[in-house]
Amino acid sequence: MSEETRVHLSKSEPTAYKALAAFSAAVGKIATANGVEARLSELLQLHISQLNGCAFCVRVHVDGAMKAGATADEIAQLATWRESGVFTERERAALELGEAFTFIHEGGIPDEVYDHVGGILSEEEYTAISWISVSINAFNRVAIAGRYPVPPRASSAGEAAA
Repeated sequence: MSEETRVHLSKSEPTAYKALAAFSAAVGKIATANGVEARLSELLQLHISQLNGCAFCVRVHVDGAMKAGATADEIAQLATWRESGVFTERERAALELGEAFTFIHEGGIPDEVYDHVGGILSEEEYTAISWISVSINAFNRVAIAGRYPVPPRASSAGEAAA
């Protein structure tokens, strides 16, 4: 199949995609109920999307993170969160757990990650971060497989003058 005729999973089987969207909505409710605020959820989903190379989801979650109050500096520092001082210990634990879920095929959640993160996050936060990670990894795979387009955005007059 050529790129032009690549199967778009959400359009080809909308029932499954709607179920995935409903799952994601349920995960969002769990996250909120378990004390994971929208800003952290969006930063986590953005970072996992970066790790997976999902340009479509990166765009979605940059927008979401900014709307939820993340700063441009925090977004820029995500790729280097281990070396950066802009994230709290709790945020760093969430990012570490999200990475472990993203690379779960490399031996599961390592005991040292589980123990370290478990010493920082509550069980409720751990559960919410885990489900957020599962959800965004699923969406990344759908978007990457379908090569969902990410066209340039129209620049505003302010951006053109900068």
